[in-house]
Amino acid sequence: MPPRPQVYVAGPLGFTEPGRRYHAEVVLPALAAAGLDALDPWVLDAEGDALFALPPGHADRVARLAGANRAIGARNAEMIRAAAGVLAFLDGSDVDSGTAAEIGYAAALAKPIVGVRTDFRPTGDNEATLVNLQVEWFITASGGTLCRDFDDAVTALGRLVRN
Repeated sequence: MPPRPQVYVAGPLGFTEPGRRYHAEVVLPALAAAGLDALDPWVLDAEGDALFALPPGHADRVARLAGANRAIGARNAEMIRAAAGVLAFLDGSDVDSGTAAEIGYAAALAKPIVGVRTDFRPTGDNEATLVNLQVEWFITASGGTLCRDFDDAVTALGRLVRN
């Protein structure tokens, strides 16, 4: 059996408790069911968890978090380089800035990107865009697509990374 394609999951879901739950209970299982291995930027090691548990104002917190930030950014970039494609969550009043950066980086590496926006609020630059026109351009220029339905996005990503 050929190895399962690895896909990077870009998006702000890990910043909130409901987002973390959706990520863990819906996104990751759906990718696995589609035969895709998720490269998950929201997985922190024990050291990362311990750093974020330090209370604000702790003497070492800022310095240690600065080092962790660099390590997390480098790890995420490595996962994008290793990925066969990217699934990018685009919900919100504007595309998350970290997600937009990950989309641009993946596009520069010629990784196919599937963006999914289930948010019904209009947010594009004009009525011809679903989200920011530059984000859309990077997604479509990568050979990817934009979807309004999560299941459609998983299906599209599976097709792209297996070609």
